[in-house]
Amino acid sequence: MSDAVRYELDETIVTLTLNRPATRNALTEMEVVDALVASLERAQADLAVRAIILTGEGTAFSSGGNIKHMRDDVGTFAGGSAHIRENYRRGIQRIPKAFHELDVPCIAAVNGPAHGAGCDLALMCDIRLAAASAVFAESFAKVGIIPGDGGAWLLPRAIGLSRACEMIFTGTPIDAQCAHEWGLVSRVVPDGELMDAARALARAIASNPPGVLRMSKRLIREGQRMDLPSLLELSAAFQGIAHRTADHREALTATFERRPAHFTGD
Repeated sequence: MSDAVRYELDETIVTLTLNRPATRNALTEMEVVDALVASLERAQADLAVRAIILTGEGTAFSSGGNIKHMRDDVGTFAGGSAHIRENYRRGIQRIPKAFHELDVPCIAAVNGPAHGAGCDLALMCDIRLAAASAVFAESFAKVGIIPGDGGAWLLPRAIGLSRACEMIFTGTPIDAQCAHEWGLVSRVVPDGELMDAARALARAIASNPPGVLRMSKRLIREGQRMDLPSLLELSAAFQGIAHRTADHREALTATFERRPAHFTGD
């Protein structure tokens, strides 16, 4: 099994660590794509998993595309225009699709620079925490390309159209504090406290019923493309499921008994 992404399970919380510090955790190598997609699918299939933390090994979260490979026309960037199109479709574009199918709540613990596709990777997560040293850039224009991995869809939904256009059109990096002010991240924490903060947040999420977490996330995702009547119909169907779970009954019982609830996923 590839070590390009470390998969660590601690009870109900999975930590995924991009493990290519020599390339500042570049995403465009097929080995990294395969490992990350496989890790997401593994977590999705494990109904005991209630939260995921995604971070990077070393000093960077992710540098996005490997610019040495761009220069040398290898890997994702090999061949003519038609080949490159297929390389994107069969390569890095599988990552946003895998995140779109992921029902487990996911936290990005952005430990350093998140450039290009690395910035978009953070956007694929549901919640983003940033270390004080983190830097975000939609830097595609700086290397003469466009956001090829979904950034043009993800970024405006996170920070609004005007600011997204500013980031994409200029390629200018923003620091963690600006990212917080713009709503790109939920919180900025000191570098040495990032993973503790991410784990505390993951534990708070994981203390809730896993089925409810997954259905709630799916409602949020579907709500981005549904009209309100359609979303209400889906909500009613999910609610019918939730009301007849053992976890719902446990939540009610624990409330009346004034004790912490213990959820099993049943």
